[in-house]
Amino acid sequence: MRLISDLWLSRKSLAGFVIVGVAWSSYFAQMPAIKAAIGASDGVYGAVMLLASLGALAAIWLAPLTHRLAGRWALPFGGVVMSLGMLGAGLSAEIIAFGIAMTVASIGAGVTDVLANVRVSEIESRSGRHLMNLNHAMFSFTYAGCALATGFMREAGWSPAQVFAVLVVLSLVAGWVMLESRTRALPEEDTTPDAPLPHLLVWGIGVLVLIAFLTEAAAEGWSALHLERTLGGGPAEGALGPALLGLSMGIGRLSGHFLSDRLPTLPFITVASVVAAGGLLLVGAAPTLMMAYLGFALTGLGISVVAPLALALIGRIVPPKARLAAISRASALGYGAFFISPPLMGFTSEALGLRAGFWVVSVLLVLCVAALVPVLAARIAARPQTF
Repeated sequence: MRLISDLWLSRKSLAGFVIVGVAWSSYFAQMPAIKAAIGASDGVYGAVMLLASLGALAAIWLAPLTHRLAGRWALPFGGVVMSLGMLGAGLSAEIIAFGIAMTVASIGAGVTDVLANVRVSEIESRSGRHLMNLNHAMFSFTYAGCALATGFMREAGWSPAQVFAVLVVLSLVAGWVMLESRTRALPEEDTTPDAPLPHLLVWGIGVLVLIAFLTEAAAEGWSALHLERTLGGGPAEGALGPALLGLSMGIGRLSGHFLSDRLPTLPFITVASVVAAGGLLLVGAAPTLMMAYLGFALTGLGISVVAPLALALIGRIVPPKARLAAISRASALGYGAFFISPPLMGFTSEALGLRAGFWVVSVLLVLCVAALVPVLAARIAARPQTF
């Protein structure tokens, strides 16, 4: 009953996470076909995605601006922009058009994701319930199901444009769910973006979000290619990689929803990161599809809770009036992962092989968490709670 109540309580933000999950899963499950259609090498593809990902970084400014200008239409607007950008990418036959389309998609995805996270944090503050992991779990379950469905669509001969046309329709349905009622007033924190922030804490936690998203992006974005090219799988076997990753992340986040009340946040993040790093090491070393699937499952299970726990932590340690600004900054810093991951994986793949790319991300995850968690713990313990 508690789970049903929590789902209903956060249904509008859930619709935002679901449509973002549909968009990115349908994209990454088709990545080999899209990459072949534009005729890009690993390095060129990585460079173009690097530039396109700047759109997600713009969410630090665009999400608060969109909310102020569009009000209750802001979340639906972000979802539709994202889906139209994806459709443009699916229709692209050359690299420049693809880059422009993916920039538009990244902008829409960034705005949708930031505003959905702020909405969850607001509901958590008002209700006293821990909802961030649950919302991110629905993203992951959606990602898993849609990645698998996209793989079957590819096997049946569907083109990327046909798949993304379905996404546009779904984004309109999700937009109707996300639309706030006319009588709901804007939350106080959304109308005061200049409230004081604990900048060092926000940026430090933002780096945790970044390394979590970097791990997710490396696994999600390159899993199908690794399974198909490195290990010789077919389209459906390649799509099973992101599907398993999404399923394991959903299970991890749903477990985190129930465990977050009982476990301290930063130690929880540390253990989860070690599990994810071990999974990536296994992915890189895997001699068979089954071993790689196990590695992706462990990676998803571990990394699943890191970003939601970090974002929820920000919502608890900043003053309510600063919540939108704080989560926008941390989320936008996290989106730097989508700026870093394509060239990191692409250039490493060209120089050392795709296996090495997963190993590099694994090492970065362990080093980042080992360096940041003790510092953040000390600063949070010393911070007076005056709000």
